Amino acid sequence: MEATYLILLAILPVFLVIGCGSIARLLGWLDTNADASLMKLVINLLYPALIFSNILGNDSLRKPANLITPPLLGLGTVIIGFAIAWIFISKFKKESQPDKRTFIFITGIQNSVYFPLPIIMLLFDKETVGLLLVYNLGVEIAIWVIGVGFILSTKDSMSLLKRLVSAPVVAILLATWINFIGFDRELPDFAFKAVQLLGQCAIPVGLVLIGAIFADLKPSVKIFTQIKIPLMAIIIRLAVLPAIILLTASLLTLSTELEKVIVIQAAMPCAVFPIVLTQHFGGSSDVAFKIVFSTTLLSLLTTPFWIQAGIKLFGL
Repeated sequence: MEATYLILLAILPVFLVIGCGSIARLLGWLDTNADASLMKLVINLLYPALIFSNILGNDSLRKPANLITPPLLGLGTVIIGFAIAWIFISKFKKESQPDKRTFIFITGIQNSVYFPLPIIMLLFDKETVGLLLVYNLGVEIAIWVIGVGFILSTKDSMSLLKRLVSAPVVAILLATWINFIGFDRELPDFAFKAVQLLGQCAIPVGLVLIGAIFADLKPSVKIFTQIKIPLMAIIIRLAVLPAIILLTASLLTLSTELEKVIVIQAAMPCAVFPIVLTQHFGGSSDVAFKIVFSTTLLSLLTTPFWIQAGIKLFGL
């Protein structure tokens, strides 16, 4: 009971900040014209600062095994998500191809940043946070190479390359290398403190933007029509995939920190940012929003269950 309470304490602030973002948009405090600038600020400055502050000085990331296995697992979990979603949606013949591609793309990608990071920060330690960020390197590769490159069938190869070599990916690679060779010990304390201050802004600003996106999309989408697609996504993302990921990971030999990452990642709803990618690359924004909104909302109930189940399974 105490564990469930702690998990809820970690989850509820995430939803509250998202709600604040929606309210800010509805009241006109956060104008749509500010979205692009804030998104660039988060992606190019705040999130990279968060990456550096959690990777530098992280002893667990000085072990070679912790630099190879996490990205492979991140890549693998998204590939499994795509495969299961494809198996489910292939049974339905009436859905359009854009709807099917969107379903596979959105359902297959778990929220790997803005939901799990604050939860891990509250439940675990800095070593686990750093490992999550390295794990996300594999998630990013899966999203851009497999998701955008094949599932959404984009021909925009230069855009794909530019996005794959993004500021967060470069930050992960650079921070990991600096930490691995021990050069972080030579950096002055004032630089660490500045990076930490910037990094602390990444999650709240990102969550506020997510709330604003929800507020923008909600009036144009009838949530309770075509219930079949979001219902399938809920079953896959919040029931089938957590069980598969946790059981598969329990058969592997992983570090304690990586087990913690897997437990949190398995419990996550669909990611929000792929809605933007779906709109850009010709998918169905209505389908994307229905899936993300429904899985995010119900994850408030399912996430504590799966995290507690994973903690018991791994003996954390």
